[in-house]
Amino acid sequence: MAKYLLLKHYRGAPAAVNDIPMDQWTPEEISAHVQYMQDFADRLEKTGEFVDGQALAPEGTFVRYDGEGRPPVTDGPFAETKDLIAGWMVIDVDGYERAVELAGELSAAPGAGGRPIHEWLELRPFLTAPPTITD
Repeated sequence: MAKYLLLKHYRGAPAAVNDIPMDQWTPEEISAHVQYMQDFADRLEKTGEFVDGQALAPEGTFVRYDGEGRPPVTDGPFAETKDLIAGWMVIDVDGYERAVELAGELSAAPGAGGRPIHEWLELRPFLTAPPTITD
């Protein structure tokens, strides 16, 4: 089994086919989208392929260690748009081909007008072991 992270982006990925922002969807369209995501996760949970999934709010805070005392907290510098993650799902599947298949299916979640979004999802494998360095 191999673990993969499916990342949903707020912005930064290539435009989706149904590229109407969620804040312009009706409450029924949002409910249908959330239900699709839940049904997808429930099905993968039954097959043992679901590990975790969460949606994230668009706002966030940067924090860093700056020596002793309170670390600085700021709302900037702002991340590149490619770094604005809307949510994720972790899957544990037999291999890359299955991960691609599931990412494609998740991309079809309904959006505005009940039509599939066909959004781009970023598929990232988990690092399984650190590289071995030899002299």
